[in-house]
Amino acid sequence: MDTTYYDHGTHAERWERAGMFFDAKDYTAAARVLGSLVEEVPEQTAPRLLLARAYYHSAQLRRAETELRIIVDRDPVEHYAQLMLGRTLQRQGRDAEAQPHLRLAAALGGEFDES
Repeated sequence: MDTTYYDHGTHAERWERAGMFFDAKDYTAAARVLGSLVEEVPEQTAPRLLLARAYYHSAQLRRAETELRIIVDRDPVEHYAQLMLGRTLQRQGRDAEAQPHLRLAAALGGEFDES
C-alpha cells in the first residue's frame, strides 16, 4: 500500500490534511495521516487527541483507548481526554471502568453532583 500522500509534507501540512479528512468525516484517512505524525512528535497532545477521536469515530475503540490512556497518564486533568476515554470504555460495554473517567471529566468541566 502506498502511503506517500498520507506521509508527505511538513508536520503543519500533515496536521492540516488530517483536519480536512476529519472534517470530511473520513476518519480512517485522518488516522492514517495522524498515526505517522504522532510517531514523529509523540510529546504533542493535539495530534494524539485527534488521532484518538478519529479512531473512536471509525470504531477502532481499542486503538482510541490506547491513545487516550497515554494522554491521561501524562496529563490527568486533560478534560476532553478523560471524557473521551470514558465514552470509549462505555462504547465497549465497560461501564464500570468508564465511570471514574466520566466523573473526573464532569468535575474538571465544572459539573458537580449536588446530591
